[in-house]
Amino acid sequence: MSETLARGIAPRQRIEDLERPALDDRSYRIITLPNQLEVLLIHDAQTDKASAALDVNVGSFSDAEDMPGIAHAVEHLLFMGTDKYPKENAYNQYLTSHSGHSNAYTASTSTNYYFELAASSSSSANKKAAETSPTHEQLPAVKEESPLWGGLDRFGQFFISPLFLEDTLDRELKAVDSENKKNLQSDTWRLHQLNKALSNPNHPYCHFSTGSYQTLHDEPIARGVKIRDAFMNFHSKHYSANRMKLVVLGREKLDTLEEWVEEIFSQVPNKDLPRQRWDDVSIYTENELLTQTFAKPVFQSRSLDFSFLYRDEEEYYESHPSRYLSHLIGHEGPGSILSFIKAKGWANGLAAGGSSLCPGSGLFNISVKLTEDGLVHYKEVTKIIFQYIAMVREQPPQKWVVDEQIRMSEVDFRFKQKSPPSRTTSALAAVMQKPYNRKMLLSGPAVIRKFDAERISQAMTYLRPDNFRLNVVSQDFPGGWDQKEKWYGTEYKSEKIPEDFLAEIREAFENPTRPAELHFPHKNQFIPNRLEVEKKEIKEPAKTPKIIRNDEGVRLWYKKDDQFWVPKANVNIIFRTPIPHLTARTAIMSALYRDLVSDALVEYSYDADISGLIYEFNSYAPGLTMSVEGYNDKLHVLLEKVLIQIRDLEIAEERFKIIHERMTRNLHNADFAQPFHQVGTYSRYLKTEKGFLSDQLENELKDVTAADVQKFYPQILAQCHIEILAHGNLRKEEALQITDLVEKTMKPKRLPPAQWPIRRNLILPPGSNFIYERQLKDPANVNHCIEYMLFLGTGTDHSLRAKILLIAQMTDEPAFNQLRTIEQLGYVVFSGASITSTWAGYRILIQSEKDCRYLEGRIEHFLTTFEKMLEDMTEDEFEGHKKAVINKRLEKLKNLAEEGNRFWNHIFSDVYDFLSNDEDVKHLTPLTKSDLKTCFAHYLSPSSPHRAKLSVHLIAQAKPKEPTPEEKKTTAIAQFTTILTAEKITPNDAALKSRIDAISDTDTTVAIASAISAHLTEDLKLEKEVVDKVLDEAKAALGLADVGKVAEPEVLENGDVESVVKGGNGTTPVIIKDVHAWKAGLQMSTGGRPVKDLGEYVEGAAKL
Repeated sequence: MSETLARGIAPRQRIEDLERPALDDRSYRIITLPNQLEVLLIHDAQTDKASAALDVNVGSFSDAEDMPGIAHAVEHLLFMGTDKYPKENAYNQYLTSHSGHSNAYTASTSTNYYFELAASSSSSANKKAAETSPTHEQLPAVKEESPLWGGLDRFGQFFISPLFLEDTLDRELKAVDSENKKNLQSDTWRLHQLNKALSNPNHPYCHFSTGSYQTLHDEPIARGVKIRDAFMNFHSKHYSANRMKLVVLGREKLDTLEEWVEEIFSQVPNKDLPRQRWDDVSIYTENELLTQTFAKPVFQSRSLDFSFLYRDEEEYYESHPSRYLSHLIGHEGPGSILSFIKAKGWANGLAAGGSSLCPGSGLFNISVKLTEDGLVHYKEVTKIIFQYIAMVREQPPQKWVVDEQIRMSEVDFRFKQKSPPSRTTSALAAVMQKPYNRKMLLSGPAVIRKFDAERISQAMTYLRPDNFRLNVVSQDFPGGWDQKEKWYGTEYKSEKIPEDFLAEIREAFENPTRPAELHFPHKNQFIPNRLEVEKKEIKEPAKTPKIIRNDEGVRLWYKKDDQFWVPKANVNIIFRTPIPHLTARTAIMSALYRDLVSDALVEYSYDADISGLIYEFNSYAPGLTMSVEGYNDKLHVLLEKVLIQIRDLEIAEERFKIIHERMTRNLHNADFAQPFHQVGTYSRYLKTEKGFLSDQLENELKDVTAADVQKFYPQILAQCHIEILAHGNLRKEEALQITDLVEKTMKPKRLPPAQWPIRRNLILPPGSNFIYERQLKDPANVNHCIEYMLFLGTGTDHSLRAKILLIAQMTDEPAFNQLRTIEQLGYVVFSGASITSTWAGYRILIQSEKDCRYLEGRIEHFLTTFEKMLEDMTEDEFEGHKKAVINKRLEKLKNLAEEGNRFWNHIFSDVYDFLSNDEDVKHLTPLTKSDLKTCFAHYLSPSSPHRAKLSVHLIAQAKPKEPTPEEKKTTAIAQFTTILTAEKITPNDAALKSRIDAISDTDTTVAIASAISAHLTEDLKLEKEVVDKVLDEAKAALGLADVGKVAEPEVLENGDVESVVKGGNGTTPVIIKDVHAWKAGLQMSTGGRPVKDLGEYVEGAAKL
């Protein structure tokens, strides 16, 4: 086949000798199609996933002044049908059926679209015979049988002939609006937009990039703009083949990929548009520079931020000059800014870095996380930063500093491992927009190639006292905020920096006398030197680690890397003990201990961190955990230091006060996070026998002292069981030595197995239907959130797991399409399996402006509807879903860290189910549609008296702005048209509009529903069954759908679970008022325990 294909390829320049990591076994080819669309093709014979990404050189910087967010809206609308594939969700349905997914994002100067799906149309379970030689696996005889070809053809049409379907406009603009509303209370978005709003109004950096219904619909229509025309004009004006970069990764040979790309993407119109640049306008002018802004955040947070007007460094990719500055200013070791101001009790963290915002513009930012005392002394912190900058500037660029950076960048690139295909394609498509030498596309962003003293010296000149802006973020200081940012409502006060303060900054900058504590960092002793890898040829990588030591005090799991061949390792340790989680007080003291250890190690561990060697120390219900991972050369050095710090922590009163105050803020802020980020905390709390909410922990934290923690933590370490995983480029002897080091350093007394913590979940009884309601604490948030959970059993029941995974696959696209796309309940809609060792369930999560009881009713309606969809599903469709799940379960590991995390998760769970994915496939393969129907009817159907349901309702205090009667009418027409299209019903727009226009402005919503009902019956003359379905969907979109008994649930006051379950028979919802009493009325699951005798994992035992 390859010869035939080769004959069909046009002669053109092909670049194939790209610089690549040492272990990269992929083949690369860069071509340019006749329409000037540049393409990177990647052949990966080993991959089980294929992907493509296309990056267009247009983003929010190109938004029309009077339609903020139009680039983002076009990103959404582009997916809404094409000439060749007019069905709007055809693309997502195709991807879902091939274990795939897609996404897109809009940045300042580019819009990036990507997808990923199975590389083969056959399931991985059927490939065992071919896997000994993956390159010889049978590829489809015809391209139409390849999932990648089908994905590319559908994907390519978005850039060839998008429809911008009229009936999808309103819905997708509502999705953009929901996305915006989701972020309205997020400080990340609020403060970023404030910074943009206070920049030069003539630079597109000042734009509001997300957009809203107001900016994209209401205001343009009020001006007489035909918004569909506006979106199509934007696409026509800015989308051109010569502005596009395409990356395709597949198992097919490069010649095949090239032929496919040529056939599809050569049709993309080329308008010969220039690459966009902004050389003639500055982000800041003298009006914006030397300004101080005081901003009030939603969270309790404090920061001091500097933005220096900088340059675009896209052309300087061989030397990356800004990385010299960010390395020194952002250093955390001895001599650094952070070390000095942390010692004074003024800061907890500091970050610095330069960024090219767009061709022609750049900023260099410094951000300091302040303590309470640091906020008071923010002027002193400012002067110290300028003293350090001056110290760096007065020295010529230090070659040894750059040599260290060069060495680490080369090592990191040399041993870079594979990442998921869609992450690879999306990132590379964006990189292709940059002016890298094409042979350096892979290496250019990562590798520093040379020491360029001149460019570094030039970079330094931008960091000076007349070229910056300053922001102070605090809820309390200084008060008197007199302005509100337009889009997010952030309160702030902005003014020129007072001349006396500027004079102090200049004096600090110019005075050669500086604190002795500020100096260049010492040479980094953690840069790895020993990079050898002992590689042995093996038939097949081992799927489990082995036990090489198992006695009363220690269990050691070990696996030598046998497939990734990098000089890296990971060591994971659990000190198993029940003490950290006995009460809310011990839990909060354990958390303080964790943070104090990390705080004490900041200076020492920083060099290791920037040398690819990191550690983590944490506290969980089963005990304390720590891990060290990265280059194995110096791993034991960092490990020993961390262990000693854990053992010998001396708590300084001043640092304790700072950590205590930070934890108090963090607990408070947790209640102000986005609702869909909060809901999991309550779900876990309700599912487990013992758990603690942030308000319970905050209450205990109030009176915990440094002395309390100093006395407490040795009790955790005094008696415990140690379990270790040593994995990667380590010999067995090294793993045993590491274990000896851990044991001899910590010297714990043995904890007998009978005293080890046991993980259990509460069991929801059959016929239960519980609701837990909690009011959200953010008074400005308008979004409610529901997590709707169905309990089926335990995660170690592989037959049950297989059914849940298959149901999750089958409902994935329909749930999203129904609840988000058609009913427009909210931007955040998720459905899927929820499986741990002691809980196997299914869940649906929605964040919405509609209230939770209404959402509950719509979820139940969807589940009822899906039961019929399952009944009508063809055998081919059923087998396709089964194949998709099997492919996901057998997806190949991409790198050493993925394998290590998988092993450790199985060990940490106490279940040691290392072969769970294979077991899932074994139980998936024989499943029939009848099996799934029975499972769904018993466990998930709202009509089942046997199902066990628990939902969490997070209730917003604020209400969204009530739309006007005219807005309600316009929205209703658009929503209804969307529903008719989805149901394949031809609309009668004139008749519908006539009925809607006739409605008076009183009781509009109910009248609209009545008008729609009459339109369906009298104008369209549809059958009753169709009318009922369409009317229900229309009412759902209007917020008027019937939610039945959910609207009037019973209340459980006394924890008598058994009586309410018997009385309600699963159909009547019951509100949980007293959680403790409710938990007392439930039974517990069996505890997590090994799925097989651990003796079978002992090295030398019979082969598994």
